[in-house]
Amino acid sequence: LHHSLHRTTLPRALLIAVTVGIMRAFLLLLSIAAARGLALAGMRSSVAVRPAFAPLAKRHVALVRMAEETAEAAPAAVVEEPCIEDEAVEECTLASWPAGSITVPQSLVDRVQLTGLFFAWFALNVMYNITNKRCQNAFPMPWTMTVVSLFVGIPWVLFLWATGIRKAPKLSSAGIKTLLPIGAAHALGHAGAVIALGAGAVSFAQTVKAAEPVFTCVLSFLVLGTVFKWQVYASLLPIIVGVSLASLKELSFTWKALYGAVTSNVAFASRAVLSKATMDKPAGENMDAPNLYGVLTIMAFLYSLPFALYYEGPTFLAAWAEATTKVTPFWLTRQMILDGFYYYSYNEIAFIALNKVSPITHSIANTIKRVCIILATVLVFGNKLTTLGAIGSSIAVAGTFAYSIAKSKFK
Repeated sequence: LHHSLHRTTLPRALLIAVTVGIMRAFLLLLSIAAARGLALAGMRSSVAVRPAFAPLAKRHVALVRMAEETAEAAPAAVVEEPCIEDEAVEECTLASWPAGSITVPQSLVDRVQLTGLFFAWFALNVMYNITNKRCQNAFPMPWTMTVVSLFVGIPWVLFLWATGIRKAPKLSSAGIKTLLPIGAAHALGHAGAVIALGAGAVSFAQTVKAAEPVFTCVLSFLVLGTVFKWQVYASLLPIIVGVSLASLKELSFTWKALYGAVTSNVAFASRAVLSKATMDKPAGENMDAPNLYGVLTIMAFLYSLPFALYYEGPTFLAAWAEATTKVTPFWLTRQMILDGFYYYSYNEIAFIALNKVSPITHSIANTIKRVCIILATVLVFGNKLTTLGAIGSSIAVAGTFAYSIAKSKFK
């Protein structure tokens, strides 16, 4: 099925009104942050440290010296390990035999592993966006695509828990109650992103999604009462300007794509705020980052399924029959399964990779990832970018990077 997108003319007056409203909220937060900074400017603290003096008897000094000489003279036990991460050695043994071994610096091994993780994260993320867009071009059923992409990862994580490869989480009733609203936000955020991908160009959806930090700051203030420093709020300005410019001259603009991307931003920002507000401690046993994502995926699937049945259940068979007149059922089924595989895999690898790096590296990686998605999808689908749209996308993505740096530095 060829899913055509009708170009919608954007009323400039409405867009200007929305932008002015956002700017007013931005200036309000900026003034609050500046006032708090002035109130705290006069506070000073000092710590005085008095060295302690404890005289030692000569007899005790002699005993200590004898013990130290004995310890130095004793031979150290040799323990063979495949990878030695001691700071003095920092070597990794790749292969060994009676006559010798092959070793490389441990830092090199760590860099190679991290590079591989980041490459896989970027590649899977790009493939997810491309596959999802191809599926929706042939089969324009975004809620069905949402449910399928969430479901595909569930058998995999259940297999890991059942075989003991990964320790299964143990959740109490209180833990489940805590995770339920976070799972709902995760479901809505993913559904909004899928709707935006199907309704417009992938590059436009990614540009609007770059504005997620704006909603995070607003919700953090409204829900948690958190006020960041003025430098953090100042870094949001290029994001707002960039998204506005990209929307003004976007050739494939549709209101549905804009609504979907903004809904995704609000939902994922709510997920972050709810996590910070309620998850001051783990929701259960064995709830590390990958297991937390697995539990949220199951919850998001259960939340999304009723909406898919309500909105697209009655027309599913007719839409499937029409789609399979353009593509084969095998191709469509395979692409939908691959879409779910890419989605779960890139999130799983992202959790592993981002736990190994600093927040600065995290922000750089996210910026590069978004640029890779925009460029790859423009090349694959041939979506044309106007000069103003390309400038707006660049400003918005750069603003996201500046926000991450400012938030990390000005805590």
